[in-house]
Amino acid sequence: MFEAVAFYLFAFLTIAMFYITVTTKQALYALTALAAGMIFISAFFFILGADFLGAVQIIVYTGAVMALYAFGMMFFDTTREVKEKQGNKYIIVGLSTLAAVLVVIIFAAPMVSENIVALYPAIDGVGNTQEVGLVLFTKYLIPFEVAAIMLLVAMVAGIVLAGKKMDLSITLINDAEIEEEKNKKVLS
Repeated sequence: MFEAVAFYLFAFLTIAMFYITVTTKQALYALTALAAGMIFISAFFFILGADFLGAVQIIVYTGAVMALYAFGMMFFDTTREVKEKQGNKYIIVGLSTLAAVLVVIIFAAPMVSENIVALYPAIDGVGNTQEVGLVLFTKYLIPFEVAAIMLLVAMVAGIVLAGKKMDLSITLINDAEIEEEKNKKVLS
């Protein structure tokens, strides 16, 4: 019962967040909804008992979206068109109370219920992280290595592309040359 209620709740919240991501015109609202959607996806892993994958989902994907959020804040003046509206205080208090009650129920339910059993029980003596590692480094070793190589190539390409714009090292020249370079950039 608990798993079904939690599944449908997080499914609705995930779809709602991604709908907001796709339909909003504000970049910061879209990125915030995207981060929330990623966190709600991690809730499915926690419901299934895959705590390690849930934590990785939060750290990797939500962290990546937050980095994207920071770049969006730096490069785009997206707050220019945002006008704050004061909503109905009763709705805000009601939704806040509902959210607080749901959080308490979600965290308290596993402590209260002793008969929650996974559909596929874990191997005795082996933790979730060990099971993920076992599958990752046996069955999915080649895709894992290919993904690692692709990430390495992307990182090297990013460094090379960023390095092309840095044709002058400030640490290797004296103060007079720095001022001369500043004046060249101002004139051009």
